[in-house]
Amino acid sequence: MDVIDAIRRRHATRAFLADPVDGDLLRELLSEAARAPSGGNLQPWRIVVLGGEPLRRFKAEVARRSAEGVRETPEHPVYPERLWEPFRGRRKAAGSGRYAALGHADGDPAALAALTERNQCFFGAPVALFFHLDRRLGAAQWTDLGLFLQSFMLLAVERGLATCPQAFWAGWPETVRAQLKLDPALILVAGMALGYPDYADPLVAVPTERVPLDDFATFDGI
Repeated sequence: MDVIDAIRRRHATRAFLADPVDGDLLRELLSEAARAPSGGNLQPWRIVVLGGEPLRRFKAEVARRSAEGVRETPEHPVYPERLWEPFRGRRKAAGSGRYAALGHADGDPAALAALTERNQCFFGAPVALFFHLDRRLGAAQWTDLGLFLQSFMLLAVERGLATCPQAFWAGWPETVRAQLKLDPALILVAGMALGYPDYADPLVAVPTERVPLDDFATFDGI
């Protein structure tokens, strides 16, 4: 598979089969993704991977706390407050597509509840990953982690796997830290679901538009 093919096929997959992912394959993908560039070769990423019984226990704890109405304070904002255009419109369009895939009107509370529950269950994926950084690191190292994530997701596509990066988990920092027994020096950046896609589910691949090149790039002398 060419890199361009992997880029075009990669999307946030929100429905997975229960089929297990080979542990050796997962270790290989993470090891290769670590070849992603990082400023000063800091390689700042820290990752915890859950599957099997540990993942079942984690999901059960999140479900319990959610049912009790527990709400946690994110340690970093996923989006700026009062998001402005054009970003607000793009986010709304992406959400509307997911509601429609579930057969609900935009903003329907039932659809929001269904999406939240699916997020909490990693969309049925057999593998969950959590990505952290030392909280003393800066914006450049957050960029480094983004490069690692993209490398990992493209490698997963090449092997027939699918992923869904989940900023959702930034809203559960206390539960994640307690369940994974993490060092308080680490800040949770995001989670990710990984597995084989369930193409029978309408939520598996909701398309999102990409803006034209001229909307985000300026050329001078080229």
